[in-house]
Parts: sequence; structure tokens; C-alpha cells
Amino acid sequence: MDQLTKTIEILETLVAFPTISTDSNQACVDWIVAYLAPLGARIDVSSDTPGKANIFATIGPDVEGGLILSGHLDVVPVAGQDWSSDPFLLREEAGLLYGRGTCDMKGFIAACLALAPEFAAADLARPVHFAFTYDEETGCLGARVLVDEMVKAGLRPSAAIIGEPTSMRIIEGHKGCCEYTVEFTGVEGHSSLPDLGVNALEYATRYVTELMRLRQDLPDRAPEGSRFDPPHTTLQVCMLEAGVAHNVIPNKASVGWEMRPVQASDLEYVRGEIASFAQDVLLPEMQAKSPLAGIEETFTSEVAGLEPDPDSEAVAIVRRLTGGNETDVVSFGTEAGLFQKAGVSAVICGPGSIEQAHKPDEFVSRDQLNACLEMLSRVAGQLQD
Repeated sequence: MDQLTKTIEILETLVAFPTISTDSNQACVDWIVAYLAPLGARIDVSSDTPGKANIFATIGPDVEGGLILSGHLDVVPVAGQDWSSDPFLLREEAGLLYGRGTCDMKGFIAACLALAPEFAAADLARPVHFAFTYDEETGCLGARVLVDEMVKAGLRPSAAIIGEPTSMRIIEGHKGCCEYTVEFTGVEGHSSLPDLGVNALEYATRYVTELMRLRQDLPDRAPEGSRFDPPHTTLQVCMLEAGVAHNVIPNKASVGWEMRPVQASDLEYVRGEIASFAQDVLLPEMQAKSPLAGIEETFTSEVAGLEPDPDSEAVAIVRRLTGGNETDVVSFGTEAGLFQKAGVSAVICGPGSIEQAHKPDEFVSRDQLNACLEMLSRVAGQLQD
């Protein structure tokens, strides 16, 4: 059986597991573990969520270095989408393979698994690692656990290829995605007696105004030569909820905001400044009126960006594997930044187009899977030196 046929067979199996982020991925994990175990892979399964699990599997010698091939097992929901066929039953038409997750990103995972027997048969000097995660679509939750476990175990891979759909282009950077909700608790009362209440909405508005002031600083902080569009970190206030009537002092207010940092220093700057404003300015004023007043922040998602590195080992490896030299940056987020933050050089390169992801009739083409297999088929050679 040729590698493309094998990849498509594995993809058909993976697509049949409805690993929507809200549901369990355990059946899919069990199948992959059963597939890799006979090849002699050393397998670690990790989780902090019932019914969800990551796989970190290693083929090759137990030494430092090596290459991670990484992909997420979860997919976005299909509810409310108008599919031409069952989204969890792989369908091929005119060289296109349709199904939920085909490009985002079970196509890449299927190609990795198809070549696993070749990796196992090769005389590798350095290992190849498979990192398959849960809940990427809801904040890279599984990857946080996997990377933490990898670090605790003392594993030090040299580089990671994250196989998100890039049409096999080499992507060396993306912005982070950080989302926050801030809850303001005040004291309600009649609007004619403002001194007896604490207006949560007014303090939330002052918080938003401070965010807007900080946003004005971000364009000047853009890295020189930034290729992002726009080139600087962005910040948006996207939700503001408060109030029940014109004549009632609101005792609750909620602010939802997000930022997409191009560099970690921007995130540290904004987070530090707004936290100081909330804790050192707003909160004392609120509690001076009532000890019941408070401010509480939670984050929906805080995903690190992938900062372009001119000396990236991962980029150099993928250039050798693909024969390509051009690199680019993208606006969508991935798990790559988590690996980079842990000291593992990371790059994004995988089959399929992001334009197909999350849509009905998602697909990946045979040609894209072939291109991915050509890249991965050269991995063993890179790890034998």
C-alpha cells in the first residue's frame, strides 16, 4: 500500500471520531495509542480534564533533541452548518477529501501516523516525537498540560513542526490571542441617592477608558520590520454589560476585552498597567464607599504568539525538508507559541488551507496530503545524522 492510500485510510478513521471540543476524545486517543504501541513507541497520555487526553509518543533513542510533530485532535462543532454529507464520514470527490477536521488538522496527523512505521524501522540518532492534543480550539488547553509535562520530564526536543493548515507554506510567526472578562461588583440603589451606592458601570467605564489609553501606545511599540497586518499589537473592548433600569445604580458590570500581541513584552506591558490601575486606583475608591465592592478578572483564553526568530532551528529544518526558502506570518493562533515559550524552536507547516477550516464541507486535497508526505518522508534522514 502506498503512503497516500494509507494516509487516507487513517484519515477516514480519525474523521469518524467526533472529537468536538465539548466532547470526549478518549476513543480517538485509544485508537492512536493502539496503533503506535506495536511500533515500540514510548507513549505518555496526559490530561487535566475528564474524558480528554493528550498523546506524547516517542520513536527512536532516548536522547535529547529530536523533532516534535504536533497536531490537535479536537475539531469545531458542526451544529447549524449546512453540510453536503455526513461531516464524520470521509467523502472524496474530484481529489478533495471532505469531512470535519480533514484540514484542521487530522490530515496532518494521519500523514504522521502513516509514516510512523518508517520512523520505527529507521536507525535514528535522534527521536521523533508525536504530540497530539485536546481542546486547541477552546484555548490550547491540552497543549498547556502536554508542554508542562514535557518540561517536568526533562525532555528537550530541538524543534517542533505544528501541522496547522498553511497550504504547506512555512509560517514562522503569528500573533497571540488573549481574552479577558472583568467583573465589577458595586452596591445598587436609587439613582437619586448616588452617595449610598457604588456604580459598577461607572468604574467599568473608567477601566475601559484606561484600556483605550494603553491601546494608543501599541503602534509605537511594533517591532521594526514587523510583517503582521497591522504590524503592532491590537486591543479591542468587545463586551460591556450592566444596568437594569434608568433610575437604578447598577451593582454589576462586566467588561470583555481581548488583545493580540505580536511580542510578549506588549502583553506584559498592558497586563501590568491595567492591573495596577484596577487594584491601586479603582478598587480603593470602590471599597472606600463599601467593603462589599470588588473587581474580579478571569481569562477566557491566553495563548502565546509565535515570535519570528531569525535563527529558528525549526524554520531551518522545514526549509531543508520542503526545499522552500520563503517564510510568512499569519493572523490565526496555534499551539506553536507554547512550545517556543518552553524553549523549543517552533514552526507551522501543514496540508490544507485555513480558508477551509471551521466551515461546512471542510476538505483537504490529495495533492496537499502528498506534499505533506513528501516533507515528512525526509524527517528520518534529518534525524539519522
